[in-house]
Amino acid sequence: MKEEKRRLITSISISAAIVAVMWVVKAVEMIANISLSFLGILPIQAKGLPGILFSPLLHADLAHLSANSAPFFILTAALIYYYKSDAIRILIYSWLITGLWVWLFARGNGYHIGASGVVYALAAFHFVSGVIRREPRLMAFSLLVAFLYGSMVWGFFPEFFPERNISWESHLMGFLAGTVLAFFFKHSGPQPKVYLWPEEDDEETPEWYKEDSTAPPLPGATTSTADDNKLNVK
Repeated sequence: MKEEKRRLITSISISAAIVAVMWVVKAVEMIANISLSFLGILPIQAKGLPGILFSPLLHADLAHLSANSAPFFILTAALIYYYKSDAIRILIYSWLITGLWVWLFARGNGYHIGASGVVYALAAFHFVSGVIRREPRLMAFSLLVAFLYGSMVWGFFPEFFPERNISWESHLMGFLAGTVLAFFFKHSGPQPKVYLWPEEDDEETPEWYKEDSTAPPLPGATTSTADDNKLNVK
């Protein structure tokens, strides 16, 4: 129980710390009356490369930040809890691969900011991992992810939100990155239990007979003694 409690506290603490950094960045922008969006991802341009690292920490407004904070916190905490030593690598790969693919394949001249791409990557990772492993705990969590964030699929279709400037490329690239990572790390984290069944004894000799050397011979059994062996010698 102590180990489980320690893992839970660690996962919550790390996830909360990352979300706190996002809020601190937004607070600095608001207090200083500045915008750090130039640190976002600008596709196919050298000055947009830093956004691969910084864009998930930047958000357009408080509504944008609030919408991403809760799912990022839950999915990251679950990642750290279930996947232990590999969790940080999975999170870093989700962060960087999503950003790199957005930089390579997104269109337009606008900056892409926000943690939604990483959120999509983590959601896809958890869901696909639960399905391909057939591990009860991960499957239960993958169903929870599908229930809570299943509506995220609409984020792939910006035409459903004409009044909002949504980076659907970040959502799509995050989903693809999380799916790939789920297969790459399929041997990490909880695995389904393997049950071993004892082999059946081919001989039908009763256990009481095996253990008792003084037991009488079974019907149809043949015996030999030292004297019989001497008689057979010629």
